[in-house]
Amino acid sequence: MARKALIVIDMLNDFVDPRGALYCGESARAIIPAVRRLMEDFSQRGDLIVIVKDAHRDDDPEFRMFPPHAVRGTWGGAVIPELPVLQNAQVVEKTRYSAFFGTPLENILKEYAPDEVWVVGVCTSICVMDTVGDLRNRDYTVVVPSEAVADFDPEFHTFALKRMERVYGAAVR
Repeated sequence: MARKALIVIDMLNDFVDPRGALYCGESARAIIPAVRRLMEDFSQRGDLIVIVKDAHRDDDPEFRMFPPHAVRGTWGGAVIPELPVLQNAQVVEKTRYSAFFGTPLENILKEYAPDEVWVVGVCTSICVMDTVGDLRNRDYTVVVPSEAVADFDPEFHTFALKRMERVYGAAVR
């Protein structure tokens, strides 16, 4: 059986809760059941699950472009309560769009050596797409289940799915 890894990106209060600083809208709420199901399936099989969280400092330069969000240790930076707490999941904190930039994700994946990496979460056109691009640049086989990714902009969401499939070679299902 193929070794799989699931990367869950930014399923945080600030993006997925209507009270969040950068709420991605109802489309983000709609993916919660699919993300939860995938997390439970991967966990039951003993596959790798990596929960990637934006974790900014109060003075992060990104706040020149976006309002303050997902500040480390705040409610906004916490994983939404609708997702399962899995003891076997690894948590990676990031401060930029790609889950690889300045994080241990590359080493985690090298050690696990998955045959496929599945990517879910928000936002499709930002952190999901940038992470998928970096996975493909490292020659991982990538799967993006379309029912488990969302974006605040429907046009960007559609473009990102097409780009990940046509340019990066990810399997968009």
